Amino acid sequence: MHERPGLVDDGDVLAEVRRGWDERVDTVSYLPVGFGAHHWAAYQDRQPRLFVTLDRVDEWRDAYRLEAAYASAVALHDSGLEFVVAALVGASGATTVPFGEGRLSCTPWRDGGSGGSLDLSWTQLALTRLHDVPPPEVTPVWRPLVRPDFADRTGELTGRSWGPGPYADAARQAVRERLTDVARWTDRYHRLADAARDRAWVANHGEPSSHDQLLTASGRLLVDWESLTLAPPELDLRLLVEGGMSPHEVGADPEMLELFDLEWRLDEISQYAAWFAAPHVGTRDDEIAFGGLRHELTRP
Repeated sequence: MHERPGLVDDGDVLAEVRRGWDERVDTVSYLPVGFGAHHWAAYQDRQPRLFVTLDRVDEWRDAYRLEAAYASAVALHDSGLEFVVAALVGASGATTVPFGEGRLSCTPWRDGGSGGSLDLSWTQLALTRLHDVPPPEVTPVWRPLVRPDFADRTGELTGRSWGPGPYADAARQAVRERLTDVARWTDRYHRLADAARDRAWVANHGEPSSHDQLLTASGRLLVDWESLTLAPPELDLRLLVEGGMSPHEVGADPEMLELFDLEWRLDEISQYAAWFAAPHVGTRDDEIAFGGLRHELTRP
């Protein structure tokens, strides 16, 4: 996130990192990167040692599911998947600890940069290896992200004022105009979710895009394993199809691709609607969120 989390002090982050992971760390610096979680670099003698993440927890991803996802990533790395950048187990015996309104975790610092444009060959190979590994027992199990009554609940939300904030009225109107489509998408989503029970399920990264890939001197790595989920493989394979590969090339079921495309759209609409129904001031993060809402409401 570009904006710092409210009511979180860098000194408190430093103290928690020293207490839970590495007492040699002597400073932290906020990193305005990513979208959805907050991050810091933790240093010792001006050298970065840890990448610190503050994940939010909510009804869908509670503290238990988040810990289970990160613990499963540790197991996958230990099984031989060297491209998995897993969180470190801390002094508490867990990979996350409660902090503010979320959970704090640390991964080893890796020098590198954004994955840039998606390398389809590397990503397909990495996903094939990931999907072939027996999933760790604690891997969280996929479940629908929005309820069957999502359209009705969203309609009720748009029936009252949003904000205050510069995007409140425009966001509310944009959602109201597409409520019929939201109802249709939700109905189709849950019919496909029922069909998913008869498909093979594997461990999925959840969002293996180039934004969650780190390009290092030794090769590409997959980061941000908070969405690790036991689900049909199309949850990951959808990315390859969006990148230009055919469903046949990647062995994907078109209906399951549709399921997870609908899931992404509906979950984004849900999160952004809640975002702009609440007070906001027009930050860079607000601007990005409003663009994301409009895209999901209008894309093919």
